[in-house]
Amino acid sequence: MKLNAVCYALLGLALVASLFFLHPIGMWWLLANLLTLLVYGADKFAARKGWQRVPESTLLVFGLVGGWIGAIVAQQLFRHKTQKQPFKTWFILSVVLNLVATLGIWYWVYGRWIL
Repeated sequence: MKLNAVCYALLGLALVASLFFLHPIGMWWLLANLLTLLVYGADKFAARKGWQRVPESTLLVFGLVGGWIGAIVAQQLFRHKTQKQPFKTWFILSVVLNLVATLGIWYWVYGRWIL
């Protein structure tokens, strides 16, 4: 099985699992960040061993769907993807898009801004 398919399967499993908790959005956020941290770590390990890598597009999607805090922690912890362009620019854009979407969903659900 391809590594990329495993990553997306785990992301889907995290989404389904989060639906069974009292606070599914909070659980999704936690699981997405933990999974993103693990995927970045696995990619760094694969890079060192010369194995099949996780595509950059997959890493960006994980950040876009809410795992960007885990990605930032992983980038610093593993010293991975911290300097590479254009990945860095796309990553920052994915963080901004996630924040805009999160605020938009919050406003749509609650009818007011967070603050």
